[in-house]
Amino acid sequence: MDFKSVGIKGLGYYVPEKVMTNFDFEKLIDTSDEWIRTRTGIEERRFAAPDQATSDLCVEASKKALENANMTIDDIDLILIATCTPDYPVQAAACLVQKKLGAKQTPCFDLNAACSGFIYGLTVAGGMIRGGVYKNILVVGAETLSRIIDMEDRNTCVLFGDGAAAAVVSEVEEGYGFLGVYLGAEGEDDDILKIPAGGTKKPNTVETIENRENFVHMKGKDVFKFAVHALPRATNKAMKIAGVTSDELKMVFPHQANIRIIEAAAKRIHAPIEKFYVNLQRFGNTSSASVGIALGEALEKGKLKKGDLIALTGFGAGLTYGSIVMKWVY
Repeated sequence: MDFKSVGIKGLGYYVPEKVMTNFDFEKLIDTSDEWIRTRTGIEERRFAAPDQATSDLCVEASKKALENANMTIDDIDLILIATCTPDYPVQAAACLVQKKLGAKQTPCFDLNAACSGFIYGLTVAGGMIRGGVYKNILVVGAETLSRIIDMEDRNTCVLFGDGAAAAVVSEVEEGYGFLGVYLGAEGEDDDILKIPAGGTKKPNTVETIENRENFVHMKGKDVFKFAVHALPRATNKAMKIAGVTSDELKMVFPHQANIRIIEAAAKRIHAPIEKFYVNLQRFGNTSSASVGIALGEALEKGKLKKGDLIALTGFGAGLTYGSIVMKWVY
């Protein structure tokens, strides 16, 4: 059986209009622009409008990706949404996106790998296409994190933003597309980053809400320790599988969580920080959307051309991590 080359044929991203700056947070909590910038690199982020949910962000990014791929929704065989903030706990955001895009009867599902979601989603889509199950898959990483952060917790609320990134994954020209993929997870570290209540383990009650357990809780130092090892581990593994070195990479698109994490990862990958595309200063941590938004913005700015070797790399709650090395298709 011939080994199909699979890659991204179209890309698009969307961020809400509302800008939430560090100075806006100064009015709400005990923090400062200087404190946030020096510890994270973040200056502002986007928050969804009250009437916007995750599926709405997905739709906007998807329309741009389809246009970029010169396709319509009728060309899509499967919709895969990577998110940890769906519109509803039970109904998949993907089903809502299907309805809003007019993709009647197109199969769809959600995937939750938190901030690694876009990379996990691309990997799943690539496997399905190589297996001959589908031809064109719409993969979207999207989050409305502003709805699940504790605006009284200055250590977490300043970190996150909302947004979406979409990719049309298809068979591509031989030798292009995904060259090396590596996914990993460390489930034993299950108490570092999560929402303690609201699931079947601990349903929400008056007490859990009063204790603010329905919001994101994070042990920042532990997340940092994990991330500075997980990002380079995943990237180095993916490069080895692809048979390339960091010297050959044109650009690296890391999860946009913290500038210190990215700088530490760059040293362990043995790549200059200049190769790392960073836009967290404007969008913050958008979880499963962050890698795709960075990639989409770089494409929009003309920083990518056909044949460029690039790496996507991320980590997230779970704890999960992953990386894809690819040769850009267009």
